[in-house]
Amino acid sequence: MKMKTHKGAKKRFKTTASGKLKRGKAGRSHILTKKSSKRKRTMRRPGEILTSGDRKRIKRLLQA
Repeated sequence: MKMKTHKGAKKRFKTTASGKLKRGKAGRSHILTKKSSKRKRTMRRPGEILTSGDRKRIKRLLQA
């Protein structure tokens, strides 16, 4: 039987052309007044999943 894509992981992670994984940064939803402009600006840009174990686990969840 074919493995199904994990829908929660599909919404949170994107794969780049080279096979790296992109993720959104946490802390952008509320209580933004006390956070500096620089901090909020850097949170806009996507982060990368660096740990090889995490990368392997997430790629397994994204396999359709």
